[in-house]
Amino acid sequence: MDIREIELYAEEMRILNLRVCRNGEVILKRDWDDEMRRNQYSASKSFTSAAVGIACREGLLDLEERLCDAFAGELPENPSENLQKATVRDLLTMCLGQKEAWLMGEQRPRMQEEDWVRFCLSRPFEAEPGTEFVYNNVGPYLAGILVQRRAGCDLVDYLMPRLFSPLGIRRTVWEVDPQGFTFGAGGLFLCVTELMRFGQLLLQEGNWNGKQLIPAEYVREASRVQVENGAEGYGYLFWRGPYDSFRADGKYGQLSIVLPHKNAVIAVNAESRDAGSMMKRCMDVIVPQL
Repeated sequence: MDIREIELYAEEMRILNLRVCRNGEVILKRDWDDEMRRNQYSASKSFTSAAVGIACREGLLDLEERLCDAFAGELPENPSENLQKATVRDLLTMCLGQKEAWLMGEQRPRMQEEDWVRFCLSRPFEAEPGTEFVYNNVGPYLAGILVQRRAGCDLVDYLMPRLFSPLGIRRTVWEVDPQGFTFGAGGLFLCVTELMRFGQLLLQEGNWNGKQLIPAEYVREASRVQVENGAEGYGYLFWRGPYDSFRADGKYGQLSIVLPHKNAVIAVNAESRDAGSMMKRCMDVIVPQL
């Protein structure tokens, strides 16, 4: 594969590690920096989505469950009509009904609140759930909280036997909230090869070495357009993208891009300040060669 064009701007765009896998084989491995575990930022959300899919199979969650039932003891007084309508599904689509984003990266270090669940539920639900796309960490955070409560363990412990170990991912670290719960909206540390394996698992509709780690139907639903977002669409904590792709996408260019029609995965770790342009330039070089 000819990636000379990528080589020319890799340093400028701060690409650190790049992997391309096609038909289950790694066909490109290029490192501009050591491969190491790095903060995957919001790409972590897609792992939370996988945890939700697994928890649904195990009977721990139902996407149609109302948040007022799931968090009955932590609701504000007189919950709004919109909050009363919100379901677990709405936690996964960035259409929760809150018009302002909460628990974002620049907000969390300054927050005085210790109970983030009550904080999230007390924020205004100004729109009807499912109607307005607002990128917001509240949904994936609460989705992760529900998995942890129902499973009786944190997300790392939950995913170790169900996802991480089968993929060859050794125990890692994941950001936690003030009460010690895994922060399902960000802060998972992985290396680019581990990110690539996750993409390969999704390409195979949740099947790995003959074992169905994530329900295939859930992967199909999570990766298709569930809501419009002014771009290619959004699924269950997955972005839709160019070339009929879908992806886990984290700040500064942490990417696991799945290309079903090419039977391929592109994984990137980067420190790019223009991650959208970086992704487009990489895809425009790589995808036509697949």
